Amino acid sequence: MSRPKAEPQVLIDNDRVVATKWSFTDGAETGWHRHGHDYVIVPLADGKLIVEEPGGGTREAALTLGAPYFREQGVEHNVINGSGGPFAFLEIEIKRG
Repeated sequence: MSRPKAEPQVLIDNDRVVATKWSFTDGAETGWHRHGHDYVIVPLADGKLIVEEPGGGTREAALTLGAPYFREQGVEHNVINGSGGPFAFLEIEIKRG
């Protein structure tokens, strides 16, 4: 099944961080990727994401406006908007110096 792609907008990219706003239409996905840096996600609305994981696992994640979470580098997944409408979050990647 082909899904629409989420739209990344890089807001900051310097020697210390990359800040990207990810905007999703209903059902849009990031595509499979592996995170090369530790990162923080800051939801810009309440919503639900469906996370596909290696090995075929799938889980749902409820996100709350302004409630950030942290993950370490190496996470691999495909993130799908399951909110029933548009959704966006800010991803802040922390580069190691």
